[in-house]
Amino acid sequence: MENNTQILNAVKFVGISLLLIGFITFMLGLFGSNYSHLVPIGIGTIVGAVVIFLMGVFFVATEEMLGKTGRG
Repeated sequence: MENNTQILNAVKFVGISLLLIGFITFMLGLFGSNYSHLVPIGIGTIVGAVVIFLMGVFFVATEEMLGKTGRG
């Protein structure tokens, strides 16, 4: 469980960092006067952060289940 917590904390840190960067980029593109090309970049970064977080949680859950069944 100790190793899973480290992986989950790393995934959480990366996910939150990318989410903030994507949100700032999206808002700058949305409310900035000449930066409309940053809106799709911000949306893509936000979606990427969510996908990375969900994949990390899935891998941690899979590893936990394999450890509990004794097959891993």
